[in-house]
Amino acid sequence: RLLDLILHRQVKRLVLTHRDRLLRFGAELVFALCEKQGVEVVVIHQTDPPAFEEELAQDVLEIITEFSARLYGRRSHKARKLIEVLKSDHAESGGEVAPAP
Repeated sequence: RLLDLILHRQVKRLVLTHRDRLLRFGAELVFALCEKQGVEVVVIHQTDPPAFEEELAQDVLEIITEFSARLYGRRSHKARKLIEVLKSDHAESGGEVAPAP
């Protein structure tokens, strides 16, 4: 949504509390787009830019965090779905437990 507003020149100024709050990864692309579209970017709490190694390490950690969250989210979704199926089967059988084979 924000990108559409920027591309259609409906944003004049983008105000951020911190530079890294816009996106987890790839914010520089949005900043470049803002510059091309004439959008002023205002960062309220300026900090010194991190060293290349620090920025690279932070990016790697953010990528790992994102993918691990997705992985655990999928597992959680599968577990919830299995529980729903088991509850449904249990209710349909009148609450009886089938004997083990």
